[in-house]
Amino acid sequence: MRKELSASLLKLAHTHKSFVFLTGDLGFMAFEELESIMGDRFVNMGISEQNMISVAASLAYDEFVPFVYSIAPFVINRPFEQIRNELGLHNMPVKLIGNGGGYGYGIMGSTHHCLEDIALMRSVQNMRIYAPTYNDDIEDIIQLLLLDKNPNYLRLNNSVKRPSQVEPFTGFRNISKGKSGVVVGIGPVVLNIVELNEKYSLDLDIWVIGMVPFDTLPIELIESINHSAKVLTIEEHYAAGGIGELVASHILKNPTIKNTDLKFDSLCARGYPSGNYGDQKWHQEENSLGGKALENTLKQFFNK
Repeated sequence: MRKELSASLLKLAHTHKSFVFLTGDLGFMAFEELESIMGDRFVNMGISEQNMISVAASLAYDEFVPFVYSIAPFVINRPFEQIRNELGLHNMPVKLIGNGGGYGYGIMGSTHHCLEDIALMRSVQNMRIYAPTYNDDIEDIIQLLLLDKNPNYLRLNNSVKRPSQVEPFTGFRNISKGKSGVVVGIGPVVLNIVELNEKYSLDLDIWVIGMVPFDTLPIELIESINHSAKVLTIEEHYAAGGIGELVASHILKNPTIKNTDLKFDSLCARGYPSGNYGDQKWHQEENSLGGKALENTLKQFFNK
């Protein structure tokens, strides 16, 4: 998604003079043209992520629109105290961009993976998370970030072009209609289920979450849950603080969901079961988020 992000930010650089870009010494082979155009508004803060957040908060206080970029664990985990205190508590509209959420950085190992970022950002006051499913979602999200007066976190990952039949980015999207069961997920990992759904004609009703938090589940999603009474969530993130817990909470609290025999389960990252590292697809399969392991899980859960 870096290519689409760079293209969207280039447009922003020409139209919004208050836009500033801070990077934690990352973004090579992606943002060179942006740096050339922005001049002093493009700042490489070096390997000093805590300071980078503090500087961004100060810029936001002075009515600039700071976008802060690094890989997900460096822009979320390392400076979390500054995010909590300076962005969340003071509601500073800084736009955090974390590349490679989940197992995105594959073979580089656990220090470069980010499996708890959604939980951390959900815990920050005033924070809103934006999670694209497709590459084309980025341009839509950048415009939403500009309008959002809250601090934001944009979670990037590897994906594909958005199919023509799928609507543009929004908080909830039904990306594949079906009647035999419901899948709700976040991020491009959902597309692993879309692929298997098409390959084996599973007839699943597949939804993606684009923004967190959200107030309620869509009416159409509730109707689908009532019809099939089977719900599976998927995320490239730990269970604690993830969207599985969030969706389950909304289902339990929703009085219009009538079926008391609802079958529910959550697919999520379990870390490193074998103690080994591989590329992103390898980690997804080891955690039943992709490949044959996911195929078997889907067929068993939906009795196919």
